[in-house]
Amino acid sequence: MLVMETVFTDYIHFFYKFLGKIKRERKDKMLFLASKLHQLDFGKLMEVYVEGNQENGALMCPELSEQVQLLQAEQAFYQYLAESFFPTKGAVYAIWEEQGVYISALRLEPYEDGLLLAALETAPSFRRQGYAAQLVRAVQKTFPQKIYSHVSKENRPSLAVHRKCGFSQILEYARYIDGSVSRNAVTLCYP
Repeated sequence: MLVMETVFTDYIHFFYKFLGKIKRERKDKMLFLASKLHQLDFGKLMEVYVEGNQENGALMCPELSEQVQLLQAEQAFYQYLAESFFPTKGAVYAIWEEQGVYISALRLEPYEDGLLLAALETAPSFRRQGYAAQLVRAVQKTFPQKIYSHVSKENRPSLAVHRKCGFSQILEYARYIDGSVSRNAVTLCYP
């Protein structure tokens, strides 16, 4: 009888240890959705978009130092989210987070008969590891509807991620939410 109790006890300990590991993995790796600005950790989000903000800052105020350029771009980003993006009904920020670190992010907002995926980005130190595709697939499972995306014709990595996730090109141009059109980008759609 003692042997049975020991085996059973060992099994119970193993089982709870296993469950704890699963719970930690789920907690440590997850899709995080924010429908309001205050739900985001803006500093962590800016780490994902640091390269784009550096480029935008240099365009916005080339006469200023790189540090000030970056701050200006981050301020403009915050202002866009606060005044334009989050006030839009149905707008959601989707973030892939692991162990408290924002790895990859994208924006979703209503568009035509589905959603528009925009601003897909992965933090520089996490690129080429499949995180963008992981985020897009999680979004596809969470939002089972048409998802559109406008991607620059020159952005080969983003085009590859979209194709890997089942997107197909439907237009040779991009027609943005504000009605403007760009011939430098294509429109993709899933499914």
